Amino acid sequence: MKNITIHTGILEVIQREPSSVNGNPRYQVRLDGYTAKTAVDSALGYSITNYDGKQVTAHIGLHYDVRIIDNVKEAL
Repeated sequence: MKNITIHTGILEVIQREPSSVNGNPRYQVRLDGYTAKTAVDSALGYSITNYDGKQVTAHIGLHYDVRIIDNVKEAL
């Protein structure tokens, strides 16, 4: 990923994206005014819904000009 920034705010799951070719889930989310997707075949696709509506800190960066969210943790 390029242009990685750290964001803190309330995570909102917008919609479920089509699964990857390997059948792993993907989601589109909103955090701190940014809309991003979970990475293809990322384990985060399975746990991102646990953070919906919660205060989190996460990394957002660009991967082939697609905004990707990664390293999501509950904020203290």
